[in-house]
Amino acid sequence: MHGQSGAALVIALVFLLLMTLVGVTAMQSTTLQERMAGNLRDRDMALQAAESALREGEWQLQQATVPAFVIEPVSGGGRATTWNAFDWDQADVRTHVLPTTAGFSVAESPRYVIERFPPTVGDTLAADEPLPELELYRVTTRAVGGSAEAVVILQTTFRR
Repeated sequence: MHGQSGAALVIALVFLLLMTLVGVTAMQSTTLQERMAGNLRDRDMALQAAESALREGEWQLQQATVPAFVIEPVSGGGRATTWNAFDWDQADVRTHVLPTTAGFSVAESPRYVIERFPPTVGDTLAADEPLPELELYRVTTRAVGGSAEAVVILQTTFRR
């Protein structure tokens, strides 16, 4: 009679350990992919909300009169307020309410601000024509997605 050495048990335990490691790694990978997909969805919602607010600001500038809440350029350098140092909670910022049919819910309503640039002279190719004066505006929007961490800021320059 031969005594058992237990090699089958050791091999089975090592095999079980390897399968457990493969399973845990697959679970971590799946969890990470789900988090990435959720973050991408949040950013996409923020982008759509910012686009909507940007169109609202441009629509305001297409009206017959310039909106009263347009920020004038600062005196001195003639440069408009810079968007990256802007206080988004001040009174000149407009909140754009998204339609409920948009199909998504954002953490807060998107906001936009319209800044007026100093008048500039445009170009013309016609001889003896006076150069047209252009009214330039900058519309800046800030929107968040489903969570407050997904922030999108968009800008456009608009000529009236």
